[in-house]
Amino acid sequence: MNRIHRLYRKILFDLDGTLTDSGPGIINSVSYALNKYGIRANNEELTAMIGPPLQQSFQIIYGFSNEKASEAVEYYREYFREKGMFENQLYPGITEMLKELFENNRQLYLATSKPTVFARQILQHFKIEYLFDQVVGSNLDGSRVVKPEIIGAVSELTGGLSRDETVMVGDREHDIIGAKAHELDTIAVTYGYGSLEELKSVQPTVVVSSVAELSELLLEGRKRT
Repeated sequence: MNRIHRLYRKILFDLDGTLTDSGPGIINSVSYALNKYGIRANNEELTAMIGPPLQQSFQIIYGFSNEKASEAVEYYREYFREKGMFENQLYPGITEMLKELFENNRQLYLATSKPTVFARQILQHFKIEYLFDQVVGSNLDGSRVVKPEIIGAVSELTGGLSRDETVMVGDREHDIIGAKAHELDTIAVTYGYGSLEELKSVQPTVVVSSVAELSELLLEGRKRT
């Protein structure tokens, strides 16, 4: 495992593929939406939908117009609100890691492209919302969906994010690119939905392959708090 040489007091986490294995719910929700158009997607296409903003993904992967993509997102949400949100589970070790970080005076933030209202419900479902100082996601009207904007919103809410004490943790290139836009360090996790090739192409500060490695890395400085 690579090492870092600073103590991160502020830690931003992506949600899907970083804290939760949300693939089944997202894939089922996307499939539900695509069925409205008579489209049967393959697994590779469906997996690619996990993480990035949905509106963009419907346009890029399926060639939808902006208007059609917006409609597809609404179909997606029909299923997601009722079932997809809960076809989901925390990766083993995540709860323990978050609690230990919280107990060691780290400030935890959720920075996700998922709508804030859904992100909060998911954290509440898993009984971990109280561990986060802020939960920041996209808006239901389609605004603030890209990671640079979401991380910027976290920065505004917290009075600024300093590179000396802040890191972004995520499983897709969008997480790394978003953090780099704010000149923040990044930890890429390969146990989620982004490939090692995808993540290395955007040059994260550190790459880890398991929750155990991530926990060890983030808690290296716990005796110094």
